[in-house]
Amino acid sequence: MMKTRTGVYYILSLMLLLCVSGRAQTPSFMPGAGGKSAKSDTTKAARKPGSAWTIDRLGAHYESIVDTIPHNYQKQAVPSMVADAYATTGNLGAEGQTQLFFDRKPTSDFFFNDALRAWMPQQEETKFYNVYTPMTLLSYNFGGNKKSNQDRLRAIFAGNVNRRIGVGANLDYLYSKGSYEYQAVKDFNFGFTAYYKGDRYGIEAFYNHYNMTNKENGGITNDLYILDPAELQGGVKKIDPKNIPTRLSAAHSRVWGQQLFINQSFNFGFWRDEAVNDTLTREVYQPVTKLLWNLEFSNARHRFINTNQSQASDFWENFYLNAEKTDEKTRQWRVSNTFGIELLEGFQKWAKFGLTAYARYDMLQFNQVADSVTMLDPLPAGLTPLPEGINVSPVGRQNLLWVGGRLAKRQGSILTYAADARFGLLGDVIGDVEVKGDVTTRFKLFSDTVVITARGHFRNVAQPYLMQHYISNHFVWDNDFSKTRSLRVGGDLTIPWTKTRISIGFENLQNYVGMGLDARPFQDSDNIQIFSATLEQRLKFGIWNWDNTITYQTTSKAETLPLPTLSLYSNMYLYFKAFKDLYVQVGIDCSYYTSYYAPTYQPATMSFHLQDEMKIGNYPFANVYVTCKLKKTRFFLMMSHVNQGWISNNYFSMPHYPLNPRRFQLGISVDFAN
Repeated sequence: MMKTRTGVYYILSLMLLLCVSGRAQTPSFMPGAGGKSAKSDTTKAARKPGSAWTIDRLGAHYESIVDTIPHNYQKQAVPSMVADAYATTGNLGAEGQTQLFFDRKPTSDFFFNDALRAWMPQQEETKFYNVYTPMTLLSYNFGGNKKSNQDRLRAIFAGNVNRRIGVGANLDYLYSKGSYEYQAVKDFNFGFTAYYKGDRYGIEAFYNHYNMTNKENGGITNDLYILDPAELQGGVKKIDPKNIPTRLSAAHSRVWGQQLFINQSFNFGFWRDEAVNDTLTREVYQPVTKLLWNLEFSNARHRFINTNQSQASDFWENFYLNAEKTDEKTRQWRVSNTFGIELLEGFQKWAKFGLTAYARYDMLQFNQVADSVTMLDPLPAGLTPLPEGINVSPVGRQNLLWVGGRLAKRQGSILTYAADARFGLLGDVIGDVEVKGDVTTRFKLFSDTVVITARGHFRNVAQPYLMQHYISNHFVWDNDFSKTRSLRVGGDLTIPWTKTRISIGFENLQNYVGMGLDARPFQDSDNIQIFSATLEQRLKFGIWNWDNTITYQTTSKAETLPLPTLSLYSNMYLYFKAFKDLYVQVGIDCSYYTSYYAPTYQPATMSFHLQDEMKIGNYPFANVYVTCKLKKTRFFLMMSHVNQGWISNNYFSMPHYPLNPRRFQLGISVDFAN
């Protein structure tokens, strides 16, 4: 590792020397320029590298960006800045949960994965690329010292065989020892993509693999080690974070699994003539109707190990299966098939929208710890009897069927819209209803385009299997929760010339399910209302820029669903061209949210649950940084948490989980165009 770091330091030093004399094209986008293209110093415009898109479970395409590392590159290296308000165990790549309600995803079938959602490959985020020349994006970030080093290597490759066939690959390796003891993280994710786009037949496929291991320290034993170490150390004010004792020292969690997605379609249509110029025409195939089929296969596994019994007795109340140690696995696999038919938008002038009908069938299986001891009489010493009436099978199966439809208009510069609905017909989802929609309109005002979007959904859905039935050494439940009903409405207003974006959302929840004070699922039958308003405002004067995001949230039942009332992210920086080919961003950014009863974390289930012992927040977390772009190379230098100890030391993300102390970090990203 030290050899690797020495090499990276050498590369960074070499690039700084090259900044004086290097020659490159002007980048087509400059932060702080209001999203407009920068003028080029050359007469020949820079050619776009190609296009990128993601797909949903019906094969619909959504435009994305080719370059995955925009300006503010340094922000990706700060764990607490995954969201403007983020509850985390503290380390990069470790468990976390956004505290912005409208950014949260519903609880998944395998809830262990939810805590690592920010670092795990997601189906809806997997990109396909169509590039003119093979492309490789490579980045490496590192920081900390020998005892707390943090390293992340990411690589993306994309290439085309021809205009119809493309392939891609990605890799993400993250290793971080953490600032505190027993906090190490090692994540290794990779994936492959491929597609063929023919006139009649098309196929898109991807495979993602993830393997994520986290040491679990349970938090520090006494918050005074952060707030006032002198009180615990006889007047000594400083302490090495690695010397702070933690509640657990022999526990770790691991989740690993894979995702395979194959989407196929066959188009029916006709050939028509298309004008090339005033004298030439060519025949093109015009699809009218599309048959679609997609297959999803996924499996996921969770393992939790703890071998220190004395610490376990202080940390957990119950020991249902083994009083000496914990070593347990939970597994899940899913196979999904979706069949549909779509009448395509735009095949004739009168075809103003597309219409899709589909059916989806899912098979799921869950394998949990087998209970082989609680029925013994007498019960072995040290074990806790199961709660009365609980009998969780080690194997659970689900067969689920939905039918649904979609109406969508995605072409046009003035008005676009989409509406989706699906209904559960078989298994636990009988009676489930999910309806969602959005509409966007654009209009000219003061020579620019104002965009207004409205969206909403109604859901009446069953709870995931593991939230109903679960058994482990420290937790067991066998619930019969009702369906959760959710009505959400909201929208966005974007005004380009003032660089303003306003988002508003309202949701009414009934039968909300969360994790309670005892770290077990509970259901609240009351109606809970959540309101959120976000203002994004960019200010610019010459090379000076100030970007701000402010979110206000309120909840009608904070004891059930606590949220920070106010959260903000502010980034003030200078952006300028230092030399002909070197663009520099120098600034300071800060995240802040008001105090609230933040959730706390349960290592055995990798879940976030309610607590009422202390409020968290009211602490600004600031970083100073320099980022540069030279040709196709970006790099940054950053001092994160630069304000540690300036005003207070209350930099906790959750009870007993402090954020990283001040540290120096670096990163480099290179776009290799072959």
